[in-house]
Amino acid sequence: MKKQLILLLALWGVISVSEAQNKQTETRYNILLTGASFASPENGWFEIACRELHANPMNRAIGGEAIANTANRMADGSLYTREELENMDAMVIMQVHDRDVFENSGIKENFQDYMIPFDRNNYAAAFDYVIKRYLSDCYELRNDSTSKYYKTRSGKPAVIVLCTNWHDGRPLYNHSVRKLAEKWGLPLVKFDEYIGFSRNSLHPVTKKQVSLIYAQDEQVMDKGDIFGWHPVRGENSYIQQRMAAVFAEEMKNILPLKFQ
Repeated sequence: MKKQLILLLALWGVISVSEAQNKQTETRYNILLTGASFASPENGWFEIACRELHANPMNRAIGGEAIANTANRMADGSLYTREELENMDAMVIMQVHDRDVFENSGIKENFQDYMIPFDRNNYAAAFDYVIKRYLSDCYELRNDSTSKYYKTRSGKPAVIVLCTNWHDGRPLYNHSVRKLAEKWGLPLVKFDEYIGFSRNSLHPVTKKQVSLIYAQDEQVMDKGDIFGWHPVRGENSYIQQRMAAVFAEEMKNILPLKFQ
């Protein structure tokens, strides 16, 4: 009888540990990322962060694209499906070309008033379309009888997250995206503030921008300054791991708590 009791307790312990591990690894969130070469899957930061957050990484970033492409994919229904919209916890935008994404020329009151398809002449207009379209898509689920948000007052809560460039060498974009985030009250992942170095101080040994030692290529900006362009990719890269840590920490303050 004593041996049977010990065996029973041991079995209960194994089951308890297994259940605890399953709870730790189960998916709690669905996060969609749209962007270009800094966000595409071969980088790794988004996928690392999603594992930390117990999130399903819906990475829709494609190298060479711009916010105009994101807008066009929303317009033709290829960025996310109706089911994905229903289950998404956040849409993250990391389109970080060094352009003004806040200026008001060409901004329409309603997203339906924009001419489709977008080109790359007005980044601010494309950002405006994406934000207004997603807010509207989420809200309109209150009128969809197949949605769990049907007949709710707010529809689906729309969580849109903006991002800075991975370092502060793109001041035009980084400054204007802060203004855009403030305008809409959107959370902003400030990679440029937490990456660990600044364009204001050169590396003491190389006498060049610090971003260059972490990048696989370089970019000459308007004033002739040379910065690191694309960070070294892969989940073993320091910058990808650092970006993952910054992103995960910010998202922990943004995503609603879900109790299993």
